[in-house]
Amino acid sequence: MGNFKFLKTSINGVIIVEPTVYGDSRGFFMETYQKEEFAAGGIDVEFVQDNHSMSSKGVLRGLHFQKKYSQSKLVRCIKGEVFDVAVDLREGSPTFGKWEGVILSAENKRQFFIPKNFAHGFLVLSDEAEFVYKVDDYYHPNDEGGLMWNDKDIGIKWPVTDGLEIKLSDKDKLHPPFCEYKK
Repeated sequence: MGNFKFLKTSINGVIIVEPTVYGDSRGFFMETYQKEEFAAGGIDVEFVQDNHSMSSKGVLRGLHFQKKYSQSKLVRCIKGEVFDVAVDLREGSPTFGKWEGVILSAENKRQFFIPKNFAHGFLVLSDEAEFVYKVDDYYHPNDEGGLMWNDKDIGIKWPVTDGLEIKLSDKDKLHPPFCEYKK
């Protein structure tokens, strides 16, 4: 594995990817994905779609998941900075209901791999952020699920500083708590 470091997290299958960045006074170059290296690093999925979003400071997107057509995701921030979170929804998993979070930024160039059957969300920490991600199944609008971003049972430690106003979509304001998911 030459161009990437694959860092295991506290949740099996959730991986932080650190690319090797080649830079000089002109700028930089890096690979963001290479199928064989990723498979050797524990990420052996076939991506079928790329997505790109832009959000302003304080926007919190999530916690989202697909119910029947679950997606693995490889996410990164190409402009600005976000706090990205994965919540384990794999029933029977020893980490069911646990979360893992990481700062992703244009500066640190880290990526975050989130396997199938996880809820996902992110909070924009910079004035603006552009977020790109690969998924291994197509989006099915009628298959959406979500959880409350600030659910006490999950207990995500969002890095909310004084004066940071959380901005949610109308849909994200209505997500149920984790206890309803478990039923």
